[in-house]
Formats: sequence, structure tokens, C-alpha cells
Amino acid sequence: MDIARYKDYMFDVVGAIHEVHKELGAGLNEFCYQEGLAMQFSEDSIIFEREISFHPTYHGKLMNAEFRLDFLCKGDIIVECKAVTDLVTNHRAQLFNYMRLLKKHCGILVNFSPKFATIERYLYDDVNQNILTIDGRIIK
Repeated sequence: MDIARYKDYMFDVVGAIHEVHKELGAGLNEFCYQEGLAMQFSEDSIIFEREISFHPTYHGKLMNAEFRLDFLCKGDIIVECKAVTDLVTNHRAQLFNYMRLLKKHCGILVNFSPKFATIERYLYDDVNQNILTIDGRIIK
């Protein structure tokens, strides 16, 4: 897995996140940041889809269960937005499951609530079915 290439691939998306937080600041609700981020992606000509619904499969059959991504950028970067006191294990697990279920290589988890936005970038190695940190460490 070419980690440097994926870092570069996510660079403009991370820049858009910083721009939204810089203008809106801390303390708003998640939906406000999502709207701002959609506007920034458009301004930056970043291809994205918002609020994508999908159904997982079990033994090759679609389940009724439905999940919804905040954003899918460039066809392969899942962006999950939060506005919470702290990111916790469940927030990461949500992103990791989306990456695994959809076989998307890049995931960004952002918390807009703090004074400085918290941005975590992850990679999915579909060959070995591992989630990696942006510096290549395997998440257990």
C-alpha cells in the first residue's frame, strides 16, 4: 500500500476541512459543519457525494439495515463529521466499518467541536483487511 500517495490524495480534502473550521469556528452542530463542508468542496472543485445510504450484505445478500455516510469524496475517501467533546472508539469503529464494508481505501474522521479541529486519517488495506493509521501502523 502506497501510503505517501494516499496522503497526497487526501490533502485537498483535509485542507477544505481546515478552511471550514477556520471560518465557522468551534461550537456549532454537526449539520452546520456538513453544510459548510459541502460548500467548500464545491468551491474547491472536489468531487463529492453527500449523505450516501448503503445496505451491507450478509452471505452475498443485501440486508435491510441501512447506513449513511456523511461524504464520499473523489469516489474513495469517506469523510465522517462529528461535533462532540472528544472522539471516542465508537466514532472510529463507525468509520472503520464503513471503509471495510464499502472497500474504500481512505477515511477521514473530523471533530469540528474543539478550538482546533481534530482530523484523523486512516487507510484500509483490502488485501490484508487491515485498517492503518496514516503513518502505516495497523489498528487492532
